[in-house]
Amino acid sequence: MTADGRVVVVTGASAGVGRATAHAFARRGCRVALLARGERGLQEATQECLNLGAQAIAIPTDVADPRQVERAAQLAEDGLGSIDVWVNDAMATVFAPVCDIEADEFRRATEVTYLGAVYGTMAALRRMRPRNRGTVVQVGSALSYRAIPLQAAYCGSKFALRGFTDSLRTELMHDRSDVFVTMVQLPAVNTPQFNWCRSKLDRHPQPVPPIYEPEVPAEAVYFASRHRRREVFCGGSTVAVILGNRLAPGLGDRYLAKTGYSSQQNTTLPYQSDRPSNLFEPVEDKSATRGSFSGVAHERSYQLWGSFHRRALLAAGVFALTAGWSLWRLR
Repeated sequence: MTADGRVVVVTGASAGVGRATAHAFARRGCRVALLARGERGLQEATQECLNLGAQAIAIPTDVADPRQVERAAQLAEDGLGSIDVWVNDAMATVFAPVCDIEADEFRRATEVTYLGAVYGTMAALRRMRPRNRGTVVQVGSALSYRAIPLQAAYCGSKFALRGFTDSLRTELMHDRSDVFVTMVQLPAVNTPQFNWCRSKLDRHPQPVPPIYEPEVPAEAVYFASRHRRREVFCGGSTVAVILGNRLAPGLGDRYLAKTGYSSQQNTTLPYQSDRPSNLFEPVEDKSATRGSFSGVAHERSYQLWGSFHRRALLAAGVFALTAGWSLWRLR
């Protein structure tokens, strides 16, 4: 495999999808700048990228601070060269009903998950637009189309990110810019966020099944960085959720009102309501690529494979139909 060689910035790179994404780029020979608050997890993830044979640097950054993001962008270019790809993955959230969330908790989750991506995009554009090249990948979610209970802060941020991205895309098109922005819509993923997010639930929070390992969306992010697609849907459940919401949003409301609370709470994992959360400060000892649900998480997505190879599948389908028609005519 030919070394990729691009310079890539990944936010939220100390854990979960961000860490797996850094691995995916490093494995292909990219030069990777890893950004996150938690320095221990960040250093571990950077060493893993180095072990994969890549050039990698760790840049401790709180993406909620635009000055830190701008500084990180400059350090990335000083250390690795001109940025080719910027991946916005950093997130923070609160699992609770809206009436139980404090104003500062809403603000912080929004600043990290939404404004952090905005600041990252702006820092990338300051460098990409004058060069007229580069790609910004927004890590989104099926929940940017279909909001669910107990995650209003996260869903609101992802909806906002999708709106911001759509607006930016049209501006780049108007300017005939070769800078490209794309969004990868994720399914439920087995990440450490469920072990360190702020939660006010009675039981251990969990992703809504089906659950995928972080390496699956990481491959989707890498693919999106190389193919100029408006969006990349990751996982059959993501496609089902988005299409279902377009066809029958009211039915989705009633279904989630009935099942959305229980499906996001695990009854078997031990849970401490006073555990530390990473909303305002990193939780250093829980940084990892995968979370606590590997026993039930999928390591591949056939839908995503089909998305990667859709031209070949279309050609095969046309050939099969043509051959079938020809055989029928010869009967």
